[in-house]
Amino acid sequence: MRHLAGLLIGLVVTAAVLAGGGWAVQQAAGGSVAAAPDSQTLWIALGSMAAVGLVVGLVVAGRVSPLATFLPSMVLLAWTVVYALDVNRALSFVPVEPSMHQLVREAGAGARTLLTTGVFALLGVALFIPVLMPSRWSRRDDDVDEEYETTPERSYY
Repeated sequence: MRHLAGLLIGLVVTAAVLAGGGWAVQQAAGGSVAAAPDSQTLWIALGSMAAVGLVVGLVVAGRVSPLATFLPSMVLLAWTVVYALDVNRALSFVPVEPSMHQLVREAGAGARTLLTTGVFALLGVALFIPVLMPSRWSRRDDDVDEEYETTPERSYY
């Protein structure tokens, strides 16, 4: 059951990094080099970045399931590998159609920035490290475990 919860949390983290982080980067950058963001937009973007960082940090430090970090790490690393092999194909995944909602296009433009600067590769590796910890895959031991075999009173150790 905890791995199902980890899978759902992984979907949320993936959406937070791709959409939330992308949108925040686009807003903080001001959309273009010529126009600097106003103070309110900048504070909202920085708050969004802090929220995404908090979500990623809680998932990396928490002990829900390794799937919670495995899913977003694989998405970010796979997109980075596609970018390294074929730039045009990787950038074709970014939503730029005029029929898309403005927020989706802004999040896509920010995700493009994060992809091309290597931030997604960095985050992907950081999210993959907890998957390698064996303690993440096992359950916590209860204090009273009836299946635990006790040692005899006179043991050698």
